[in-house]
Formats: sequence, C-alpha cells, structure tokens
Amino acid sequence: MKRILVFFLLSLPVVVLAQSPHKPLTRTIDLSVAAKNDFGTAALTINQLHGIGRSNRFRLGYGLRLTSAFGGRLDYITAPARLTSGTESIVALFTENILANLDTLQLNRTRTTSLNASIHIEFALTQRFEVGINIDAIGVTLGGSQSGIFYANDPARSSLSGTVQSASPTRFNILLISDSDRGSLNSEAYVRYRFTPKVSVRGGIGFQFVEYTTDRKLTFENDRFRSKNAMPMLALAYHF
Repeated sequence: MKRILVFFLLSLPVVVLAQSPHKPLTRTIDLSVAAKNDFGTAALTINQLHGIGRSNRFRLGYGLRLTSAFGGRLDYITAPARLTSGTESIVALFTENILANLDTLQLNRTRTTSLNASIHIEFALTQRFEVGINIDAIGVTLGGSQSGIFYANDPARSSLSGTVQSASPTRFNILLISDSDRGSLNSEAYVRYRFTPKVSVRGGIGFQFVEYTTDRKLTFENDRFRSKNAMPMLALAYHF
C-alpha cells in the first residue's frame, strides 16, 4: 500500500495543473481505529479538502492527525534505507531488502503518540460512496524510553547480540520514500459511505510505521529500528 500512496503523491503536480480551479469543500473531523493481533492505533484527524475541476469529484487536501500506537511484544527491524535497500533514493521503493543487513530489536510494548501534518486524496464515485487515501508527511512523536533485546542477524559480527538495549521513539517524522521515511507515520486507503451530508463512515486498511531509536549505535553504526503494520481500519467522520 505504501507504494500506491507514493505513486499518487508523485502524480499530484500533474493532476493539479491539469484540473482547475480549486474549490474549497467542507472540513472533516475523523476518528479512526485500526488493529491486528496485538497491535493497534487510534487516530483523530481534522482535514480540509479542495475540489479539482468543475465536478468536484476529485479532491485534494491537507490535515493534522494525532495518532496513538499501542501494542505488546513486537520485533523492530533495521530501519535506514541505506541498510535495508542499499540506497536512500527513490530506487529504494523498488529494491528488495538486503536480508543480511536486517537486525532486530525486540520490545515488550509499543506506546507512542504522534502529531503529523497529513496529505489527503479522495474521489467521489457517487453522492454517497467515495474512495481515498491519506498519508502523514511531517511531524513529531512522543513516548517513553524502554529496554529491549537486540539480536544481530549474524551474532558473529556483534558482541552486543542478545544484550539489553535502551530505546525511545524517534522524535522527528518525515515522509520521504519507502524505507527512506523517518519516524512514525500513519496512512490509510479506504471506502467512505455518507449516511448524511454531515456524517459518514470509512472502512479500509491502515498502515502504520513505528520507529524507535536506541541510546547507542549497534551494528553498521545503526540506531534506528522500525515496525511496519498493515491492519483493518474503521472510522467515523463528521463534516462541517
């Protein structure tokens, strides 16, 4: 789903230039929840969409999203694209992971709160049904420090494999491309049904990146570890 979102975002300049003028539509307050196994998120979003072209069926907008991520024991994998893909450019989006570079930080719990500016795209199929995607772009994450066990992919290359390490949520979040992203970012792909012009529900898939940074550099001079979580998502929205 991450690749689909990136393709949409890269195509935005062409779409915006080809269809005008921009027409403001209603603002939305939205509460979404997503969960799978022992991990979940709850997110509160406020966003503003603008109609593109005469029909207003295609909408492009921006928002602010507060996301709480929570879960039990979870494996966090080496995060930087320079290690996972061998490149930090757009090429990382199409490159297979370098498995030999992927180490693991096992944390007993996940407790993070992120505030991010978000990008929103929506298309009206009918008066009641709409499809859309959204993704966090930039922001900050808060959360407490905790201890976890570090496992090197090849224990022979690190005397720290199997040791307890301290880690905290990566503070700064930014959308780049695929594993080049940094921090904790939320995204969704959904179908919306409007009960009334002011009330709607959304259902789809939520995709959450969560990232922790260890207090010390480990193998390959790396201190960032990420968990990627795709989950069923449901949301209730009020339009005003």
